Amino acid sequence: MSLVAEAFVSQIAGKVPFIHVGNQVVSELGPIVQFVKAKGHSLSDGLDEVQKAEMKAYMELVNNMLLTAELYLQWCDEATVGEITHARYGSPYPWPLNHILAYQKQWEVKRKMKAIGWGNKTLDQVLEDVDQCCQALSQRLGTQPYFFNKQPTELDALVFGHLYTILTTQLTNDELSEKVKNYSNLLAFCRRIEQHYFEDHSKGSSSVRLS
Repeated sequence: MSLVAEAFVSQIAGKVPFIHVGNQVVSELGPIVQFVKAKGHSLSDGLDEVQKAEMKAYMELVNNMLLTAELYLQWCDEATVGEITHARYGSPYPWPLNHILAYQKQWEVKRKMKAIGWGNKTLDQVLEDVDQCCQALSQRLGTQPYFFNKQPTELDALVFGHLYTILTTQLTNDELSEKVKNYSNLLAFCRRIEQHYFEDHSKGSSSVRLS
């Protein structure tokens, strides 16, 4: 399956990240972690039960706050929807499918926001939630290289994915990324992972720089 086809499958399912292994496409972090664990690999094997419970709690926080805020900004902030999201989301598809799928996705996200109590939130309230989440993550990380000291876990992968997305995704304003940039250790954490795990594997290709 080509990269374009993989992206199409992922977008249709609405679930990222995803991996392509042989004829299989595994999407979402949880199933990916289980798939890799079944192959004999786990990033959290070195943690005790208390640490694993703490890791899962922080992962829930990230999913409930950062992921939801990203969806809100992309699909419920009218300026961003009109100037960026609809065109970006519909770009792989011909007219009129591009418009139909974009409006369908927006409707789905807004319905989800109402179901979880975010339907009437203002942008300022969403940004405050993001700040509180970043503050909790910053305090847990402290001066450590990773959330559980010297080795990355599934939590590090999840946090990096969301923070890197927030820092590098174009929106109509920088308010969301500025919330992350207020925490220097989270910025250093993102740079550390980018440099250690991605830069050496992408020589000769363009790389988005964190600032």
